[in-house]
Amino acid sequence: MATIWAYEHVNFCSFALLVFGILVFLMFQIVKKLQYYHNRESMVDIPPGSPALPLIGETLQFMAAINSGKGFYEFVRIRRLWYGNCFRTNIFGETHVFVSRTQSAKTILNNELGNFTKRYIRSIAQLVGYRSLLCADHQHHKLIRSRFTNLFSTTSISLFIKHFDQLIVENLRSWEHKSTVVVLDEALQITCKAMCKMLMSIDSEYKLEILQKEVVQVCEAMLALPLRIPGTRFHKGLQARKRIMSLIEKEINERRRGIGANNSQDDFLQRLLRVDDHDKACSDATTSLTDAEIKDNILTMIIAGQDTTASAITWMVKFLDENQEVLHILRNEQLQLASKISTQSFLTLEDLNEMPYASKVVKESLRMASVVPWFPRLALQDCVIEGFRIKRGWNVNIDARSVHLDPTVYGDPNKFNPSRFDDEPKPYSFLAFGMGARTCLGMNMAKAMMMVFLHRLITTYRWKVTDPDSSIEKWALFSRLRSGCPVIVTRISPDSDGFKP
Repeated sequence: MATIWAYEHVNFCSFALLVFGILVFLMFQIVKKLQYYHNRESMVDIPPGSPALPLIGETLQFMAAINSGKGFYEFVRIRRLWYGNCFRTNIFGETHVFVSRTQSAKTILNNELGNFTKRYIRSIAQLVGYRSLLCADHQHHKLIRSRFTNLFSTTSISLFIKHFDQLIVENLRSWEHKSTVVVLDEALQITCKAMCKMLMSIDSEYKLEILQKEVVQVCEAMLALPLRIPGTRFHKGLQARKRIMSLIEKEINERRRGIGANNSQDDFLQRLLRVDDHDKACSDATTSLTDAEIKDNILTMIIAGQDTTASAITWMVKFLDENQEVLHILRNEQLQLASKISTQSFLTLEDLNEMPYASKVVKESLRMASVVPWFPRLALQDCVIEGFRIKRGWNVNIDARSVHLDPTVYGDPNKFNPSRFDDEPKPYSFLAFGMGARTCLGMNMAKAMMMVFLHRLITTYRWKVTDPDSSIEKWALFSRLRSGCPVIVTRISPDSDGFKP
C-alpha cells in the first residue's frame, strides 16, 4: 500500500511539474507576444533600418566600406537603396540616422527649435579636440565663432589671395621638369604652406613637412576604431595630434615671451593672442579663449584648409580633364583675364570677381566630389523628421552627397555641368560648406584658393590625367582620390594660345 501511495505521489508531482512547466511556457510566450506587439508599436514610427549585432551594430560593415575603394559612402548608399531616404543604423555603439532630403537638411541645419547640436563620432572629436568649432555645443560655438569671424574678413582674404597666388606661381614652375605630377601631393604642399603661413607665419620647410605629415595621420585616424592601443591607426592619430598641439603651444609661449613673430607678423594666432590678452587684462575672462581652445581650432583650420581644399582641387582637375568642352570655355575666360593682368602682379579679390565661369566650375566640382559627404548632428530632444520619430540622444546625419546627386534636385546629376549654377540652386541643395549658423567659416577663403589655383594652372599648362581611376583613398574622412590624380603637363605657348603675357 505504501509502495502504491509513493508511486502515485511521484506521478502527481511529475504531473504538477509538467503542468507548472506548461503554464510557465505559456506565460513566457504571452509575455513575449506582448513585448513583440509593444516593440512593434514603438518601432512603427521610427526610421527603418537594422541594428544588426548587439553593441557593435553595423560597425564592421561600416569599417569594411571605409577600407574599400568606394569609401564609407558605399555603406550609406546601399542602405538608402534598402530603406529609403531616411534610415537608421548602429555604428560604434550608437544609433545613427541618415537623411537625404533638402527639407530635412533645412530643418536640421537651421535648427530654429534648438533640437540639434553638432556631434561628430567619438574618434573625430578626440582627434580635433572637443573645443574645436567642429565639436563645440551651441553656446560654445557662438563664442569661438565670434572670435574667428574677423579673421576671415574681406581684408584678410584679400591679403591671403596675394600670398596664396605667390605660392601657386612658385610651385607651378617646377611642374614642367617632372615626368608626372601628382596633383594631390602638390596641392597638399601648397595648401599646407598657405594655411601655416596665414595662421602662424610658419615658413620653415622642415616644420611644414612635419606638420603636413602629422595632419595626414590625424585625418587617416578619424574613422578608425577609437582604440588607444599602440600601433593602431587611432593611436597613431592621437600621437600626431599631441605633437601638433606641442608645436602650437611652443609658438604661443614664445610669442608671449616676445620671441618669434610677436612683433613683426600679424597672423591669425597673433591677433587671437592680442585680443585674448586684452580681455584678460580687462578681467573679461568669460569671453576670452583659452589656450586649449586656440590650439584645437588652429588644428581644425589647418585640417580644413589643407586636406579638404587640396582634395577639392584634385577632383576639379580630374573633372576638367574629363570634360574638355567645359575646359575650353574656362580656358577662354582665364586667358582673357590673363591678358589684362600684368605678369609682375599677383591676383586680387577683384580679379576673382571677374571669373564668373570659374566660380561655377568650383561649385560644380564641390557638388560632384562632395569632399565633406555628411554633416552630423545630435538630437537634443525627441522630434520628427520626414514623418519618422527621432529619439533624444540619436545622431542625425545629413547625407550631403545624396542631396548633391538627387535627380529631383539636379537634372542629370552625374554630368559635370557648371552652367547649372547660372541660377541660384534650390535652398539647402548645395551643402559643400554646410548651411545655417554653422556654415563653414572659411567658405570664401576655400573658394578663393580653388579659383587662384585654377587660373594659374589654366594659363600655365595643358594637362592629361594618366590614371582615370575614381577610387577613394582608404580610411579618408574627406573624399580623396586614391590615385592622387597623376598628370602630364605641357607648358602653354602664349602666342599659340591667343594671349600675350
